[in-house]
Amino acid sequence: MFRKLLKRVLQTLARILFRVQVRGRMPAPTERLLVIANHESLLDGLLLGLFLPLDPVFVVHTAVAKNPFFRVVLALVDYLAVDPTSPMAMKRVVRLIESGRPVVIFPEGRVTTTGSLMKTYDGPAFVAARTGATLLPVRIDGAARTYFSRLSGNFPRRLLPQIGLSIQPTTRIEMPAAPSARERRRKAGEAMRRVMQEMIFASRPHQTLFEALLDASAIHGRGRRLVEDLKQEEYSYGDLLKMALALGRLVARETAPGENLGVLLPNLAPTLALVLGLTARERVPAMLNYTAGTDAMQAACTAAQIRTVLTSRAFVAQAKLADKLAALEGVRLLYLEDVRESMTFADKLWLVLWAMRFPRAATRIGSAEDPAVILFTSGSEGKPKGVVLSHRALLANIAQIRAVVDFSVDDKILNALPLFHSFGLTAGGLLPVLAGCHVFLYPSPLHYRVIPELAYDRGCTVLLGTSTFLANYARHAHPYDFHRLRYAIAGAKKLAEPVRELWFEKFGIRIFEGYGATETAPVMAVNTPMAFRRGTVGQFLPGLQARLVPVPGIDYAGGRRGMLHVSGPNLMSGYLRAERPGVIEAPASEAGEGWYETGDVVEVDDDGFVRIVGRVKRFAKVAGEMVSLEVVEKLAAAAAPAAQHAAATQPDVAKGEALVLFTSDQSLTRERLVTAARAQGVAELAVPRKIVPIAALPLLGTGKIDYVTLRQWAEVA
Repeated sequence: MFRKLLKRVLQTLARILFRVQVRGRMPAPTERLLVIANHESLLDGLLLGLFLPLDPVFVVHTAVAKNPFFRVVLALVDYLAVDPTSPMAMKRVVRLIESGRPVVIFPEGRVTTTGSLMKTYDGPAFVAARTGATLLPVRIDGAARTYFSRLSGNFPRRLLPQIGLSIQPTTRIEMPAAPSARERRRKAGEAMRRVMQEMIFASRPHQTLFEALLDASAIHGRGRRLVEDLKQEEYSYGDLLKMALALGRLVARETAPGENLGVLLPNLAPTLALVLGLTARERVPAMLNYTAGTDAMQAACTAAQIRTVLTSRAFVAQAKLADKLAALEGVRLLYLEDVRESMTFADKLWLVLWAMRFPRAATRIGSAEDPAVILFTSGSEGKPKGVVLSHRALLANIAQIRAVVDFSVDDKILNALPLFHSFGLTAGGLLPVLAGCHVFLYPSPLHYRVIPELAYDRGCTVLLGTSTFLANYARHAHPYDFHRLRYAIAGAKKLAEPVRELWFEKFGIRIFEGYGATETAPVMAVNTPMAFRRGTVGQFLPGLQARLVPVPGIDYAGGRRGMLHVSGPNLMSGYLRAERPGVIEAPASEAGEGWYETGDVVEVDDDGFVRIVGRVKRFAKVAGEMVSLEVVEKLAAAAAPAAQHAAATQPDVAKGEALVLFTSDQSLTRERLVTAARAQGVAELAVPRKIVPIAALPLLGTGKIDYVTLRQWAEVA
């Protein structure tokens, strides 16, 4: 009776102090129930005991049970103290679950020190698989911001932050099929890790970008400085918010609600603020690729019905874009210098006395399903298409990334990828701002000597790049330049094996390769420290659905290989094409409505790791056989690792298509390619007969190889 009374008192006290909110529904009673939760603070067990309508047994570490303070708290509940190092510990938990009592366990074992999900132990997973228990995932959110957490001193703490408990749908872990108990235990542990990641992702809030900015500002404090650019000035949340509100209001005067506005600006903090400010005013920023040709920019403006382009006179002059912009038809240029000069005293009063105090009331936030930005495909294989990404898609992808990668407030991201690139915008711009990480925005990824020096000087811990960019950084960097780097993340194109080896040999860093597309906002899969397999692009992110569809002429490999179709909350709203201006084509594929055909043939192994076989458009039909152009490029890389290579095709009367290899190795011969093919067991059909030496491969501004230009060269080679 005393225990029940004390529980009610503590529950009322917690509701008052921490404003605890419980979301989700408890499942129907079941015989064997295992409650699993992330471990944010020393309050977690107490919170679960107070607010879950259960009478569970808590599994705690023996060291915790010996602590005098926790012995008082544990007196309120039933608990089982176990030593994770003891082989018999999990057997005691198995017997406990089989007895019918609900059990609460923290698969991480320890309180997080990063604010993200940490290592999950195999023991709890094996218990779940062994007993056939029903898993009830519960996400604890907000406890990490209390003084009971174990985060670094840089993480903002509050005396009484709001705490939420999100009850997720139940699931199970089946006993894996494996030849040994150790392997079954490992596979069960992997399954538990994915369940936990799905829980973290599924409990995300549904909001707009501007709302997410306001929430991040409230958590970390408006005074926290986190964005730095080439001007060597650090901007705080308050600075970003002020710029977003001011620019949004001033641009709104010159434009109409719902209008798509071209944004032609470099990687600077005001550019990021402008994007956020436009979304708060029901304007859609369309990020134009200023490295593309006039035709590509015109096609983008036509597809998205862009009538106004926001840019800067200083940037136009510095980047020498005047001729390109002058050639655009039906477009008005709105310069930020003029926008700033139009700010009146009344605007300043509105900003200081109203908007900064009540930003939600001073803006038109809209819905999470509204378009947030329009990005454009690279045009590496054709005319650029507009990709409409909603607030839901962008924030879902950020939540997916944060569920598998432990970014923290102690990290500093160096982003030289342009904000018109989906990888640069989502991972290098929005993610650090919304996660509270520091970020350094650099205007060009092509400054190969400067960027390693910046990484060293600013103590950056995360570097984003493509295979080509990372290769050049490594060649020009001092071996100590990346000594602080925790993550070097490669995307946008396949990571070349020589680049991977160079980074490991020179810096002792393994590159985490990922995979994505603009249409998926962009990340679909990524290698992480907890799930890494060389030669793959990692596992699919939580919340993403994938199907493999057979491709004629390519081995289906028993359902493990095929054309990749994906669906999920991070999928685009649709395409905008120059042929049908302003009309959003909702995603649809052979897999059904709401699915996107990636154009990539992939292979997924038994552990869920994804290997890219190649793009369907990058297969050649030579003498009736399908030959991957990526295989051709791999052969060239094996024969001449220090050079750059790219394969294309040209019509051939006898064989249908013929292979053409472009290489920066002036001495590469077919004999060396044949030797490499034999060493790797590749058919000689994949060895090109025509080799064209060039000084350097043509690249797009995103770092991808310009295959349109290569195809044109191949036709006349």
